[in-house]
Amino acid sequence: MTAPPAPEGPLIIIGGHEDKEGDKVILKAVAERLKGGRLVLATVASHAPEGYFETYRKAFAPLGVTDLIELYVDDRAEAHDAGKLALLDGAAGVFFSGGDQLRISSQIGDTPIEARIREIWKAGGVLAGTSAGASVMSDTMMVRGSSSETHRIGDLQMAPGLGLVRDAIIDQHFAERGRIGRLLGAVAQSPRVLGVGIDEDTAIVVEGDDFKVIGSGAVYVVDAEGVSASNVAEARAERALSMFDVRLHVLASGDGLNLTTRRPHGQPQPPMPAQT
Repeated sequence: MTAPPAPEGPLIIIGGHEDKEGDKVILKAVAERLKGGRLVLATVASHAPEGYFETYRKAFAPLGVTDLIELYVDDRAEAHDAGKLALLDGAAGVFFSGGDQLRISSQIGDTPIEARIREIWKAGGVLAGTSAGASVMSDTMMVRGSSSETHRIGDLQMAPGLGLVRDAIIDQHFAERGRIGRLLGAVAQSPRVLGVGIDEDTAIVVEGDDFKVIGSGAVYVVDAEGVSASNVAEARAERALSMFDVRLHVLASGDGLNLTTRRPHGQPQPPMPAQT
């Protein structure tokens, strides 16, 4: 009998500015899943990666992650370089740092490096990404769009991501930069996808069809499957977006969501103390 395929590894998708000096809840989650293995810090998203490696080296070392190496490609040609590819040998996980998500998809998408990263994940390795490294996890990602205001028709640029999370679009620095408007605009264009907005120092840990929230902030899930009316296709450019019957979930640490059923779930709450 053929053995069933091994489950894919966890995805730890971080809204940016994760704690690197205090309790380090999110970095601890990465370290625990590495089980002492090598972590590759992929700084591909940055135009100027200097300093990232040293910052994460200092943050991870007390957590037992001492086998940490950096992977950076200056241009797409380097993603075909055997020496760069060899940096992923023996890796138990890959961590994408912040910057510009379009650099990740354009520099390593459909290259030997992307293929090797997928192999690591398919074999049970952990993949993590913060800020731009979070946005690139979905099959469609936001590249440009105004924050802190109502979404205006046409004010959004999207591009293909790495497609590790299907039927979802992920935004980061969410509450801090007021990005609810642009996430609504994204799901208005494609109601089949879930919009997932992740606050800073907050992450979702995706395992199978389910994710759990960790960290100090919240995760906002916008479900447009039941939308009854929207002006996104008919309205002229720059007009404010209109949508009826949008469903919104707000999840805190310990809460979760099933990506197949689109239903949230929470941890059991302790009983309230009796009144005296």
